[in-house]
This record gives sequence, C-alpha cells and structure tokens, in this order.
Amino acid sequence: MNWSISFEPLISWPLLALALVPLALLALVGLWFRQRGSVFRFIALLALAAALFNPVFLNEEREPLKSVVALVVDRSQSQDIGDRTKQTDEALAGLQQRLGRFKQFDVRVVEAGKSEAAEERTETRLFGALEGAFRDVPPSRIGGAIMITDGEVHDAPPGAPDFNAPLHALITGNDHEKDRRIRFENAPRFGLVGKPLDMTYRVISTENETGPVDVRVSVNGEQVAVEHATVGQAMPLQVTIPGAGRNIVELAIDREPGELTDTNNRAIALIDGIRENLRVLLVSGEPHAGERTWRNLLKSDASVDLVHFTILRPPEKQDGTPINELSLIAFPTRELFVEKIKDFDLIIFDRYQHRDVLPILYYDYISEYVEKGGALLIAAGPEYAGESSIARTPLMSALPAMPTGEVVDKAFYPRLTELGQRHPVTRGLDGSATEPPHWSRWFRTIGVQNPEGAVVMKGADNRPLLLLDRKGEGRVGMLLSDQGWLWARGFEGGGPHVQLYRRIAHWLMKEPELEEERLTADGRGMVLEIRRQTMADDPGPAQIITPSGKTLTVKLEKSEPGVFLGSVETSEIGLYQVANGDLTALAHVGPVNAPEFADVISTENRLKAPAEATGGSVRRLASSTALGSDVTLPSIVPVRSAGAASGNDWIGLRTTDDSVLKAVSRVPLFGGFLGLGLLLLAMGSMWYREGR
Repeated sequence: MNWSISFEPLISWPLLALALVPLALLALVGLWFRQRGSVFRFIALLALAAALFNPVFLNEEREPLKSVVALVVDRSQSQDIGDRTKQTDEALAGLQQRLGRFKQFDVRVVEAGKSEAAEERTETRLFGALEGAFRDVPPSRIGGAIMITDGEVHDAPPGAPDFNAPLHALITGNDHEKDRRIRFENAPRFGLVGKPLDMTYRVISTENETGPVDVRVSVNGEQVAVEHATVGQAMPLQVTIPGAGRNIVELAIDREPGELTDTNNRAIALIDGIRENLRVLLVSGEPHAGERTWRNLLKSDASVDLVHFTILRPPEKQDGTPINELSLIAFPTRELFVEKIKDFDLIIFDRYQHRDVLPILYYDYISEYVEKGGALLIAAGPEYAGESSIARTPLMSALPAMPTGEVVDKAFYPRLTELGQRHPVTRGLDGSATEPPHWSRWFRTIGVQNPEGAVVMKGADNRPLLLLDRKGEGRVGMLLSDQGWLWARGFEGGGPHVQLYRRIAHWLMKEPELEEERLTADGRGMVLEIRRQTMADDPGPAQIITPSGKTLTVKLEKSEPGVFLGSVETSEIGLYQVANGDLTALAHVGPVNAPEFADVISTENRLKAPAEATGGSVRRLASSTALGSDVTLPSIVPVRSAGAASGNDWIGLRTTDDSVLKAVSRVPLFGGFLGLGLLLLAMGSMWYREGR
C-alpha cells in the first residue's frame, strides 16, 4: 500500500487566499498582543482553513513492472564452425531456464545473422539487433543484455552502448583455435583483355608462422598457376584477363591439420575485362548512297578504331590525269592485307568488287585470316552478283553463300526468320514484334544459293537477307542488300540500323553478350540468378554446386525466344559453380571476401570494452582445458542499480523500480459529519471563550 495526502480545495486558490489571508493576519495580531481568546480564534481559523483546503488521504495500488533483458543469439555463418552451434544451443536453453525463475525479468530472445539481407549475412551485427530489442523499452526498465557469440562482432562500439545496464558476453569456441587465411591486398576492379594485370595478396596465420605455402591461382574456374608464397608477407601476382566482362580470379591454399575451417582458405577478386579499342578495316568498292552508313556507325563507337578506304579510282580508269596531280591516297594493300592483317578485329567489304586493286593472292590471305580467328563482313550490292564478284576469287572458301547472279529489285519489309527471333544479333530488334515490322521497306535483294550458317533475316520472296556463319576459328557475316541506308535516312520512318549494324559487327568480333550459346550466373543479394542463352527449344535444368559442395538442380524457364532464366535463394556466401549441358559458369553470391569469414577465430577482445563500460563481463562458455563442447554457465543474480553487476561465477541483471498504477482509494479528512463536528467544535470553543 502507498499512502499519500492530497489537497482538493472547495473553492479556487485565489478566492481561498482572499478569504483566509485577512483572517490569518487578524489572528496573528491577536496572538502578538496577547488578547483574550486569540488562541481559540487561531484554532478556529485553522479548522476553517482545513475544511476549505479539503485534505484527502490517497491509497495507491501499484503493480511492479519487470526489467527487460535481451538475450542476443549469434546465428551468423561463423557460428556453424566446429562445436559453436552446439555450445550456443546449450547456453541458450540453460539461460532461458535460469532466467525463467525470476519473475522480475521479461526476457526477449533475439537471433541475429539469419536475415535475408546480404549485408547482415556478411557481417555479425549484434548491437543493431540489440537496439531493436530495446527500441520500445524506457531506459529505466532495461535490465541488461546477454550475448551468445563467437566474439567476431562487426558493429561493436568502442565504448559503452546506448543504455545504462550491464552487458554480458558468453563466447563460444575455444581459446586454443588455429586458423590460416588468404586475402587480396590489392585487386583492381578493371583489366585489359589479354594483358597482364598486377595484383598483391597475403597469407595470414593466427600463430604468426612463417615459411612457404603453395597458392593455387584460378581464373574463371580454370587453374592457371601455382604460386609459392611466404606466410605473413605481401606477395605479387600477375594474371592475364582472358575475356571481356566479369572475370573471377581465385586464390586457394590447402587446409592445414588442426585448422579451424577452410572457408577462408580462398580469396576472390571480381575483375571486369575491358577490350582495347577494336580495329576495323572498312573497304568501300565505290561511292554509293549508303557508303557512309557503316563509316558513321563505326566512327561513333568509342571502342572502335576505324580505317576506311574507298576505291575512287580503279586501275582500269584512264583519263590522262598525271599521277602527281591526283589528290588521292594510294591504297596500301601490302601493308593492310599482308603485314598488318592480323591487327584487325574485323574487315568489311562494302559493295566491293574485284578490280585488281588487290592481287589475287591477297584473297587467300584474307581467307586464312578468317580461318585463324578473324572476322569478315560482306555488305553486298549488285556487284556481288556480277562478273567481278569477290565470290569468284579465292575468298570464296570463306563465304557463307555463293551468288546466283540474280538481283531482285522489289519492295519488301526485312523480317526475322524463326531462327533470327532467337539469335542474339536480331532477337528483340526494335519494331520486329509487329506484322508488318515497324520499320521502312527495302527495295533490293541479292540472290544466293546454298547458304551456310544461320539465316536470321529474310528479304523479298523469303530470300536470305542476313547470314551469320563460322569458318574455322573465325566468323563471317553477309548482308545481301545495300538498302540499309534507307533506315538511316528515315525513309518511311526509318528503322533500327544502328542497333542491327552494331550487333552484327560485335558478334563478328566475338562479344560474349552476343554468343548464341551462353551461360551466365550472378549473385543478387542472397539470390543466385542464372541466364541461359541458346538456339535450342529447351536447354534443360541447370546443376549448381554450392561453396560447401552440395548439389542443387534449378529449372530454367523461358523468358523470351532464345533466353531461359532461373534463380534460387541461397544461405551460403561464396563461389557457386553452375553447369548446363557443355557450358559452365561461376558466380559469387554475397560480398566478395566478406568480413564474416575474414577472421573466424573466437575472441573476447571485441566485446571487452563495451561490456566493461557497463559493468558487465566477457567470459568463455567452454574452459581452456575442455576437450569437448560442454559449456559452463554463470549464475544469474538480480542486482540494484548501484550494485556490482558481475563476479567470478555470476552475472548480474538490474531490477527496476518502475510500476503501473492499478487503483486509487480516497479518504477525505474533513468530509461528512466528522469534519462538520470538528469545525463546529472549534467555532463553539471560540464563541464560548469570547462570551466569558
């Protein structure tokens, strides 16, 4: 019971003062001059004042509130190492049982490290979880916090946390753990394709050991070298970036006997391969309406170095003009097609015909260039069907189709073939989804026979319009019309000439994104996303090998013609191997070299400062002499706010003085007949004394 007194005056305070102050002054004056009856007058005045003040006794019925205790459990991936999970579960069950005996504690269990967010999976953020547990709790009701963790906490403050209550940490693992890890010291984000890239790395041991260790170096899943490193020293590394786009460089060391885990025996660097400027040779046979279409497109591409020649004066032209008066550049045929032909990534013949500008032997060099990995594009015009066609030279061995000699001058809409709807060069061309296509017509098609490779576009009378073919290690494309400039000039609304021409050129130059058969995988947060590009109707499921060695199967669903997608939510951070048919891909899920695995040795050091600042403690669950996973829990003692909060074998949690009001009982002192009787008695005594 909580008794208190309260005043509930019958009139307002100003009126009360106005009435009682003069009477009090008169009573005091009488007392001062010792007038007869002044004492009785003063007592009557006090009785009147008491009645007007109306004092009331209050009896409050209160229910004490509980102190809130947070039990924060570390469920991060580093807790899966060794016996830590078992120790954590035993400690959690034991603490819940002991805390359940104390009715003054409200226990809130918070598990951290299981969030779907990649950031929370790669770092142990226990204090963020602790803040969430206390968010709706007044500071006076916080009794304390107990953390069950391996001590590798990445958001630990340098001093006291934001609450005035003891923080205790119970550390899993053992104090004699041994581990060795590898990490990149310097890993550039970008590298030139085919060029060496300088990097540095370091092998670190918890026992400060030195000596040699073999480091396996893999690029995109293929081992390329074995380096000999010295433990503890920064080591140089040089790798060659094999291709454009995402490349994964992996370093790995063998697991040592007695080592805690081999999870951090690998280090990953993601490097985006960038090609040096692609070199393109464009040879125009003669000036024509669309001559500058290819030139303008290639010149606008910052990744392309263009060399362009137009045959303005063929050898058979004789008009009597002296050679020294001609303002023409001699065509450096030997330099381009013999000495430096290998330097070009693509050769384009735009309406070119054989006029003895190139010696007949040079066409053999071009065919050989294609066979050994070069790229050739024939932008054909009427010349390709004539007597001087380059198809009548030794270049014919590299061409995907031979001319019939027919030139069809007929209006038509270029259309995608069924194969072209799936091919990455023509798939999804702007305007191709409607019938007729939402682009302008062309008016000329060059007839060919026995086309090889893929016919991805068709022209008048369903004749082949765009051919793409592979010859040896190289590639050949053939555009069987010279009317593409109509799209560039905006005739009848134009068409996607930039999109089409650029895709053709980049497919010929082997851009990975335009490969017909391609498997890629990427990590988005904690989701592994798979993309399969294929010309087949169904590529089948994808097989996945997780970082821990588990095998998964993911069904690939059709997204658009030629593209199949699949995804799977994962719980492991690391390198995933994906396979589909003969294709394989690597993907890293989660941040590269996450802090969660940078150092996996259990430690008391990170939590010692914040725990000691609150009067708490840090101690291991398993003693240094323990051989198994048995844990020893400290006793729990409720303590007042001013008392000690930890000892050798106990931890303290503060109790609160807060309570909630349930009911109030009122007892007026001058209420009813009792108050009236006292008042009349005082007045009567004063009257009696005054009458004597």
